[in-house]
Amino acid sequence: MNDNFTSPDFYQIDDLLSEEHKLIRESTRQWVSKSVCPIIEDYAQKAEFPKHLIKELGEIGAFGPYIPQKYGGAGLDQISYGIMMQEIERGDSGIRSTASVQSSLVMYPIWKFGSEEQKEKFLPKLATGEMMGCFGLTEPDHGSNPSGMITNFKSDGEDIILNGSKMWISNSPFADIAVVWAKDENKRIHGVIVERGMEGFSTPETHNKWSLRASATGELIFDNVRIPKKNILPGKSGLGAPLMCLDSARFGISWGAIGVAMDCYNTALKYSLERVQFGKPIAAKQLQQKKLAEMLTEITKAQLLSWKLGKLKNEDKATSAQISLAKRNNVDMAMNIARESRQVLGGMGITGEFSIMRHMMNLESVITYEGTHDIHLLILGHDITGHNAF
Repeated sequence: MNDNFTSPDFYQIDDLLSEEHKLIRESTRQWVSKSVCPIIEDYAQKAEFPKHLIKELGEIGAFGPYIPQKYGGAGLDQISYGIMMQEIERGDSGIRSTASVQSSLVMYPIWKFGSEEQKEKFLPKLATGEMMGCFGLTEPDHGSNPSGMITNFKSDGEDIILNGSKMWISNSPFADIAVVWAKDENKRIHGVIVERGMEGFSTPETHNKWSLRASATGELIFDNVRIPKKNILPGKSGLGAPLMCLDSARFGISWGAIGVAMDCYNTALKYSLERVQFGKPIAAKQLQQKKLAEMLTEITKAQLLSWKLGKLKNEDKATSAQISLAKRNNVDMAMNIARESRQVLGGMGITGEFSIMRHMMNLESVITYEGTHDIHLLILGHDITGHNAF
């Protein structure tokens, strides 16, 4: 994949960004162009995760960028986090997933709900990528209804005994720790840090995926796993705790999807200017201009949406429903742009010579995970009407 990316900014949204934001974007963009774009098609075709990128993701600060510096993070704001996810997902949704999971679903709950001992033990190593984590909420029979989970633990002296399973877990095959959500004897949900090597804990990999092929996905299996009680996250229990983590991840996805859309639009625009049919570049044809004009319009709307959401997030004012709106809208926007861009390229659009088809397949996962397309409608509907339709 040749990287000759030009970022669209039709409404001069750069004027809304600080100099630090632009520096972060430029350095992340350069890293993606140098380290991700030249290799990602090969890894996607092989269905293999490029593990050597973990160390580099740590070096560019992509793991927990908003985590305070005292715990190894960069202490950046939420817009900085969003910008990094946008640029990384321009490279590949699977690589962004690795960074999102580490940041929002592993480091975030330890930072927000963990003990001081847990924060000091895990966060600095997670920030560098020396230690990798995953997040265990979804179960084989409980996806959109996580409250129905059956993974559970019982008290046994100074320990707990954990049983159950989780599936569709990004990073699980190589994770050193898993932040797992399970019910206690009173059916109350708690976060538990499960560590690699604990007896009865295994992480089989999921194969034969058509989507997120350059990302490692697997299961988490708990067969009477004995875990010290000090590994329970003490700061918050109940379903609200993992849902707070998902809000942080969904916010990052709303930015990441813009990166995919930008990349597909950029590819389609450049191809249309070079591809000659009937004696003219196809960019001179009305139908192609219609596609490109609509793409740019939707990207511009999404940029403004995520920027404003980032401002709200910085002020701790962003609601779950507002985050749902942005995640749902922006991923749907990116899917439509990927499909239209593929049409612009004709048959060439299905080849690995261009990024579009890989993006399109990846988005089939992104539109489903962290709350499905339909579930986000119901979250918003509940907020609008006060009636829960779940």
